[in-house]
Amino acid sequence: MFKLARLPSIPTLILMLPLVAAGLVTGSSAAQAQTTATAATVNQEALNAGKRCMRCHDDRHAMTILHTAMGQMGDPSTPFADRQCETCHGRSDAHVSATPPEGQKRPFADIVFGPKSPTPAAKQNAVCMDCHKGGLRMNWTVSPHATSDVTCTTCHNVHVLRDAVRTKATQAKVCFTCHVEQRAQTFKRSHHPIREGLVVCSDCHNPHGSFSDKMLKQATVNDTCYQCHAEKRGPFLWEHAPVSDSCMNCHTPHGSSQPRLLIVRAAWLCQQCHTEPYHPSTLYSGEFFDQTSGSVSRLTGKSCLNCHSQIHGTNHPSGARLTR
Repeated sequence: MFKLARLPSIPTLILMLPLVAAGLVTGSSAAQAQTTATAATVNQEALNAGKRCMRCHDDRHAMTILHTAMGQMGDPSTPFADRQCETCHGRSDAHVSATPPEGQKRPFADIVFGPKSPTPAAKQNAVCMDCHKGGLRMNWTVSPHATSDVTCTTCHNVHVLRDAVRTKATQAKVCFTCHVEQRAQTFKRSHHPIREGLVVCSDCHNPHGSFSDKMLKQATVNDTCYQCHAEKRGPFLWEHAPVSDSCMNCHTPHGSSQPRLLIVRAAWLCQQCHTEPYHPSTLYSGEFFDQTSGSVSRLTGKSCLNCHSQIHGTNHPSGARLTR
């Protein structure tokens, strides 16, 4: 028969505890030392990679990145903690080691960013998306911007302290570089306060792509408008059909020559649907305006809204005609 090994006595075990603890501490210290040495090696490689670039690129434009969130070597999630400039621009050996003849330019880096870069837009964006993926950017690959070969650096500039497109006061200026029609609309008498910096394009749109039309942040136009105009949401006892369908049946979002961002002046706007019942079908153009006629209340002031004031809907029991 087998005999069980004799265990040490309790006093002996107590005496052995400090030795075991010392061994654990020694092992832990060795692991920490190995981790520190590895980190030091990585940081030194990153420093060497950066030095190659900074021998020439020591100007203010290039060096400002060291003062941004992307240039913090102490944060392992940033490009500079990996291989500094090379993390985004590639090793670029040909660019670094070449000695071009006089009058000729040095070969480009492996990856050059910008809308006029020789690097394809998809390759540029792949570098950015390697870190910036998921969340609001999960639909980027199918977005109108991506499919039109718009690069991340068309809108963003990582070599500055404050990226203009991420700053409320300057975001619209960046968007208007391409969206010139919307820029013109913001100069009309009635407009969302975009130029004033109170509303920005990204309040309504997700420039990195969305599952709705026009890259809206919400599923529908109405859901987007309700983020600010919650009082128009309803549900109402008496609803106005065009309103519940889409706000853009009556309003244009960027700017209009008519009050309240209307697409055309009332009463013409109302008469696009209401041509005959309850009122004469005559178009209230104002061409034969007569203050003594009964049509004054339908043309002046708020036009049809002088009577039908609850145009978005009402919960009043007697509000079938949206008058109260």
